[in-house]
Amino acid sequence: MLDDAGVFKALADPTRRQILADLRDGEMSAGEIAARFPISGPSISRHLGVLRAAGLVSERRDANRILYSLVPDRLAACVGSFLSAVCPEQVTLRHRRSRASTRIPKEPSR
Repeated sequence: MLDDAGVFKALADPTRRQILADLRDGEMSAGEIAARFPISGPSISRHLGVLRAAGLVSERRDANRILYSLVPDRLAACVGSFLSAVCPEQVTLRHRRSRASTRIPKEPSR
């Protein structure tokens, strides 16, 4: 089982948060990710290692490239669990909002 503390450690760094945001649009190679930052390739590799250890990104090999993709369910589950523990009233509000948004609006009276 993955440790939720690793998720928060991963989110503590702005570079890692930006990597997660960049991966939101789809899979990227390590080189594509590194090209977006003014830091060295080995530094990006360390950031990717932290994200991978936290379970926030997955990787797959494609020939000689490593492609990274976001694991959104991991982030949502971890942050949701934390918020439920810290702000339980927010869970109730979220459920009310989601139920209200799924209701069919009434037709206006004429």
